[in-house]
Amino acid sequence: MATKGKVIGVVSNLVTIEVDGPVSQNEICHITLDNINIQGEVIKIDGQKVFTQVFESTRGLKMGAPVEFTEHMLEVEVGPGLLSKRYDGLQSDLEAMTGVFLKRGEMPPAFSYETKWDFEPIAKPGDRVQAGDWIGQVKENWIDHKIMVPFLLDGLWEIESLKSKGKYTTKDTIAVLKNSDGKTQQIQMSQRLPVKVPVKVYANKPIAFKPLETGVRLIDTINPIVEGGTGFIPGPFGCGKTVLQHIIAANAQVDLVIICACGERANEVVEIFKEYPELDDPRTGRKLIERTIIICNTSNMPVAAREASVYTAMTIGEYYRQMGLKVLLLADSTSRWAQALREMSNRMEELPGPDAFPMDLSAIIANFYSRSGLVELHNGEKGSITFIGTVSPAGGNLKEPVTESTKKVARCFYALAQKRADSRRYPAIDTIESYSKYLEYQEVQEYMQKHLEPHWVEKVLFIRDILLRGKEAYDQINILGDDSVPTDYHEAYWKSELIDFGFLQQDAFDPVDKVTSMERQRYMMDIIHNICKDDFDFDNFIDVAPYFKKLINLIKQMNFSEFQNNEFKKFEDELQSTLMERVINDKN
Repeated sequence: MATKGKVIGVVSNLVTIEVDGPVSQNEICHITLDNINIQGEVIKIDGQKVFTQVFESTRGLKMGAPVEFTEHMLEVEVGPGLLSKRYDGLQSDLEAMTGVFLKRGEMPPAFSYETKWDFEPIAKPGDRVQAGDWIGQVKENWIDHKIMVPFLLDGLWEIESLKSKGKYTTKDTIAVLKNSDGKTQQIQMSQRLPVKVPVKVYANKPIAFKPLETGVRLIDTINPIVEGGTGFIPGPFGCGKTVLQHIIAANAQVDLVIICACGERANEVVEIFKEYPELDDPRTGRKLIERTIIICNTSNMPVAAREASVYTAMTIGEYYRQMGLKVLLLADSTSRWAQALREMSNRMEELPGPDAFPMDLSAIIANFYSRSGLVELHNGEKGSITFIGTVSPAGGNLKEPVTESTKKVARCFYALAQKRADSRRYPAIDTIESYSKYLEYQEVQEYMQKHLEPHWVEKVLFIRDILLRGKEAYDQINILGDDSVPTDYHEAYWKSELIDFGFLQQDAFDPVDKVTSMERQRYMMDIIHNICKDDFDFDNFIDVAPYFKKLINLIKQMNFSEFQNNEFKKFEDELQSTLMERVINDKN
């Protein structure tokens, strides 16, 4: 029998309940208010007193209101029909809601229960299966959506019966399983999963090693992220965090994109809602929204649901990863998620950590990031979740707790610089502060040596060194003056500018330059690497800037030309002729 209780305290969305029986941490309860059930989640238990965070407005809630506990954690429903959907943080279909504003207690289903799907069996009666194994598939947009053994089933089961090829709804029984004890289990196309429990029904979780191609040169070449890797994008407001995420979402070589707007401004989310249905998907030739799921909980939506939204997004990502798909999960912005945690911690009067964030903030962030990654399934297939979050530190302070805690667990650090954004150097990723720890992984180095170039990592480190030397030379020139430093300083500075303007910067509005294949990146990287290794003959510093500006202009024209077409080759020939004028020692 479910435990019941009554409300004994209300502080905004923190509701204290007196219970008459046992309850569990993170258990969901329903509080009755004006004949409507509103959801709450147990976040602290103190004897017969239970503290819950309520996912909706508590306006009008009074002492003594009845409460009933469900014996379930916060769950999402997964199955065919998730793609192209727009959900709130609790997986309520926003398009199915009535009216312009959210109504308390309104929770439409995640997808239609009446739609019939073309089911095709993969397994057969008599097969022995376990949680997460594929038993059939349906076509969801362009994805082969696998129908799997429920993730919460323990042990080995035998397929007693399995539906033949045909049309079925998500609530039809498509299979019956039986275990060694004779217990049977009916299987439907849909299942429910607790969002705060990681899905671990795979065989193994190896180290991710294959670079993820995003089309952004500053990421793919200089600071690569891998399929199943983690990264984050901190930076002050207006530096392009959201735009950079959108570019990655549109062009990354992944099967599925999940966008979690966990606390962003409503106008930014509206842009996603309007733009994504119109954008062409370069990967499939169809619309980008067809392989996108949007979880939306803006800064003016319920704060507790904002905290839940990131877990909802990750759980849906884990579900698709179990199908052997490559999933890209983007969270914007995890700072607002952390602020939701801080709000609840403060209302519970817990001991505050730095900037009043919870003391265990680092552990919470680390546990969440650890749910991404590359996995090997029991059938030998691989799936991955690549997670990239944004952080919006107040005043652009990268030393604040959320940024520092995230920096400890994310392998890629893409710091956006206000100075670069102000000078229109996009993407505004700081070339000195940013890094990718995946360049240090032996597995990643071996993959790059085999599939890119034998000395690719050495070239990347050389280019990074040129960028650092250029910054040092620029500082010296600024302090001492143009004519008070050797010409070599000017040459070092302009070589770094050549890398920045000619390779790292991209025009998101140019149809060619907005996304660059890895083949083209490698080709252009070799050209720029060779230029930076050359020594040049300059009579004085006055000759350096005009010469390198000419080189930069030619390389940019190459960037705007179709790869290896006549125009591209014409600019390349002109570049080589220009280099012959000044190069005095070719070290290659």
